Amino acid sequence: MEVSIQENERKIEVCFTPALFPVYYSSNDCVVVVIDVFRATSAICTAFAHGVNSIIPVSSVSDAIAYKNDGYIAAAERSGEIVEGFDMGNSPFSYMDPNLKGKDIVLTTTNGTKAIERAKAADTIIIGSFLNLEAVVDYLSKKNKNVLLLCAGWKNRFNLEDSLFAGAVSHYLSENKTFTGLADSSIAARALYREAKEDMGAFLKNSSHRKRLERLNLEKDINFCLQKSIYTEVPEFKGNALKI
Repeated sequence: MEVSIQENERKIEVCFTPALFPVYYSSNDCVVVVIDVFRATSAICTAFAHGVNSIIPVSSVSDAIAYKNDGYIAAAERSGEIVEGFDMGNSPFSYMDPNLKGKDIVLTTTNGTKAIERAKAADTIIIGSFLNLEAVVDYLSKKNKNVLLLCAGWKNRFNLEDSLFAGAVSHYLSENKTFTGLADSSIAARALYREAKEDMGAFLKNSSHRKRLERLNLEKDINFCLQKSIYTEVPEFKGNALKI
């Protein structure tokens, strides 16, 4: 007999890299929040806020090419740069194009889409970024499920910006008493966020991915991705695509 989770039993954990997902993931009856602040999940949220119909995440460039050859709009990024032969990567500004409204897009990125692929065993997968932080917290508050915050990291390594977002979610859920079962991972992420929240840009000044994007002259993207709660859409993985 299935026993429903009582509100005061709900737990929140943070998986700091996709490599650790098998360690943290124990049941498909949870909500997995995929996080790639710089920049995949920020771009995905921006796309839906600007009217894109769906985004099909794929883990390899070859998969994206196959869709592109079938007539799909396809975007590909590796190591912060647009892959040769594609018109878009994962800059949020690329997805503000009015010509993309109502369209289906295929997307592959260095870290974000691979994290989505890793999470596919879960019943519920949503996309989180600072851009839709409040909407994500509200969504999770209303679900009678445990939560696993999956940080895309950088090539299976820990990164600071995704961990800060996981900490923000942990902070707000614990503040409104929705969750009482904070694991050590979520307590640690929450402490990071509380330290950084007044000026996340300054806190991240020396972070590896911020430096990487700065070298590519993508400071504009960085500043955009650190805005809080400017969108209300919560993209969810359904079938083989993200939709709202």
